[in-house]
Amino acid sequence: MQRTFVVGCPRSGTTIVQAMLARHPQVFTLPETGFFPRLLGGLHYRLGDEGAGKPRRRNLARLLGLTRRYGRHEFMELQQSLLGQGQPLSRAPWFQDDCVARFIDILDGLAEQGGRSMWIEKTPHHLHYLPEIERYLPNARVIHVIRPGIDVLASITDAELRYNNKSFSGGLTQWVGRWNLAAKIHRSRIGVRNHHFVFLEDLMHNPAEEWQRLCTFLNLPSEVELDQACYQNIADPKAEPWKRDALSGLPHQTESKVDSLFGPQLRESLRERLSSYEELYAASSLAFNREDSFLAPLPIRTSETEVAEAGIGVTTLADGQIRVA
Repeated sequence: MQRTFVVGCPRSGTTIVQAMLARHPQVFTLPETGFFPRLLGGLHYRLGDEGAGKPRRRNLARLLGLTRRYGRHEFMELQQSLLGQGQPLSRAPWFQDDCVARFIDILDGLAEQGGRSMWIEKTPHHLHYLPEIERYLPNARVIHVIRPGIDVLASITDAELRYNNKSFSGGLTQWVGRWNLAAKIHRSRIGVRNHHFVFLEDLMHNPAEEWQRLCTFLNLPSEVELDQACYQNIADPKAEPWKRDALSGLPHQTESKVDSLFGPQLRESLRERLSSYEELYAASSLAFNREDSFLAPLPIRTSETEVAEAGIGVTTLADGQIRVA
């Protein structure tokens, strides 16, 4: 069974990538589980939120690998939602390692029941739990979905205004910090085995090429008949209406909300505070030869000189976005 995680900053395009892959006959997927944050806790600390308390020093129970009480409670709720009402449920394991093993077994079983050879779990915040994912599932594949920070901020602002959902609260300052930290984690995995990068702009402009790259990375046959749309249950559009446009699994161009939501001065201020998306894109392009084989990992910073010497053409568009040839 091939296990795959789709991660990224919220509102970066993780849902459309998941829905695209769900159209493949070998792929099983499901709604976001939030498994590792629910089991381990400490999400806001890992997100770098101001005022988020540092987790308490590990006591004897943690050193022994015992699961926290709330983690066991969350595990039971998740197990019931995955297996369905009326299904016999086992008690939550006392040990954290056993909880993870049980979670993997459940997803393996659901995929096998559906006659699928791969499952894909998409929880954007699992980006901040990559060390645990890599420890427990060393052969799992990870798809990083990346979108320009300014577009992420605009999409989050729009979703908060339209749907008043607390998932998008916190203000621009907090989300700038979250996107910057996400970009740092993305960069730390450039050139690392079993990690693949999808830039949302590329997916929207050239879906066929990006689909081929995804299939190659996942060892999926690309020349198969796909479902006309995503028919698997990956989200409830009534509960999460901001995902509605992505649930079909059919990439399509959308208008940027940046200019309509942010004035010129605010746009300039945000771009100054956000980590460079252009450098992240260029660093990925330097390490990744677009044929799904990685070169040596790159240093964290990538200068314009390095990009030019590598023969990569970087074009800055009028809206501040880039294209790398």
